[in-house]
Amino acid sequence: MKIGVFLNYVGLGSNLLHLCYCHEIAKKYGPITIITLCENLKMALEDDPLIKNVIFIEGKKYRRLIDLIELSKKLKINSFNKLYIFYPSIRTYLAAKLANIKEVYSYSFFKKKKLHLVHAAKEFTERYLKINNCPTETNLFIKDHKKEIAKKSINQNSFNIIVGAGSSGPTTKWGEKNYIDLINKLNLNDNYFFYILCGPNEKSLSDKIISNINKKNCISLANKKISEIIPLISLCRMYVGNDSFGQHVSSQCNIPSLILLLDTPKAYSDYSKNQYQIIPEGENINMIEHNTAFEPSSITVDQVYKKILELKN
Repeated sequence: MKIGVFLNYVGLGSNLLHLCYCHEIAKKYGPITIITLCENLKMALEDDPLIKNVIFIEGKKYRRLIDLIELSKKLKINSFNKLYIFYPSIRTYLAAKLANIKEVYSYSFFKKKKLHLVHAAKEFTERYLKINNCPTETNLFIKDHKKEIAKKSINQNSFNIIVGAGSSGPTTKWGEKNYIDLINKLNLNDNYFFYILCGPNEKSLSDKIISNINKKNCISLANKKISEIIPLISLCRMYVGNDSFGQHVSSQCNIPSLILLLDTPKAYSDYSKNQYQIIPEGENINMIEHNTAFEPSSITVDQVYKKILELKN
């Protein structure tokens, strides 16, 4: 039986958030195929025995109703018996039906507004797999030989921290000044090493942070591939930073993750016991949405510093 899961998300973090539900489906039917709008997901899951294949489709090509035929052709090639669509998408549902997939399951089409990704995915999985208490977290599979290679670039004598300075949008970023002040303050406390995580187009951000650190204990990950970054994250002791794919990787590697929320809903970072949310002082976490855009200074360096020491000790 061929089972497909359609993840209608571009960001790698949003896709990894759904990995536990993909695993639950695979545990019932065997290894599954994921269709995604995320170009990097295949590389992130290449070691996962529960994932048979990851198929990337460019979402921009399938936004119009007229593109239904093309999308259905993409789906039909795989001859799926069942398709689970983790999103309220009429377009994808109709394309699956046109592809003659016998069983197609999708979120309710009329609940897209303020969709809570974790609650929706958990309830969806429980309903259609007929299970109770579906877990919201899982383990990311990383082959041992990749970890051995990553160990060569890890400072074994330090407390290694992934600093998630990069982000998909400017309003989610805590800002280089805050990271500089935090790292310099931590360097007065103990022996640390910092790996600055950001995309290739954000290299100037990591360069600026590194050039303003008083000790030579930072490197940039801006030019590394996802397949190189994930094993390295798995060997670090903590993640601190914006809501980015790095916090999902670290959480699924059983590593404490401090996530700084300025305009990211809590749903992205409250599904794992390894996630610790830090919000602006005096604010209600339930009121933080994509449009709140708090000033970076509303989360203080001292807040983050104290939480790091609390979890470290």
